[in-house]
Amino acid sequence: MNMPETGWRGSPEIWIDIAYDTLITRGVEAVRIQPLAKQLGLSRTSFYWFFKDREALLDALIQRWRDKNTGNLIQQTQAYAESITEAVLNLFDCWLDQTLFDDAFEFAMRNWALQSEEVEAEIEQADQRRLQAIREMFERFGFADQEADIRARTIYLTQIGYVSMRTHESLAIRMARIEDYVRVFTGQSAPEGQLKRFYHRHGFLLE
Repeated sequence: MNMPETGWRGSPEIWIDIAYDTLITRGVEAVRIQPLAKQLGLSRTSFYWFFKDREALLDALIQRWRDKNTGNLIQQTQAYAESITEAVLNLFDCWLDQTLFDDAFEFAMRNWALQSEEVEAEIEQADQRRLQAIREMFERFGFADQEADIRARTIYLTQIGYVSMRTHESLAIRMARIEDYVRVFTGQSAPEGQLKRFYHRHGFLLE
């Protein structure tokens, strides 16, 4: 009789999820097979149905971060937009929607990079890919190479500063700054209709 591959021994996603939660709350050193198995109520041996070893689980965590934070950011820079202001608002979706860009995951990965040259290299590669995507977004709307690069760096490094400093702002405060952020980052004012659509998709109602 074949036993099911989920439930009694878990699934790859369950192990990655608990590893993610542990990384976020306690750091990479706490991501250990036996404690994770205990939290899941599963045997240690069940882990090996899905992963060769702890390193394989850590690799899966890194891949999840690549796909979510870097993959979604690049996708947002390539989303349909009729102007650079609309394109930047598409990118700003990442800063307000945790399903697109996970700030806590980003912070944890950057902390992990302080302990691992391999992860540090992953971070450096991600930074370059993200910056290139934002730079190309500006170039598509006619910005010269140098200006596109500077504006891309201004946007991206500002947001990474938010992440690194663990800055917390209410939705109302962030939204009150969006219009000015767009103008500072692009040199142009976003039309009222673009701003209203942006506010609406993030559940913010203007008073």
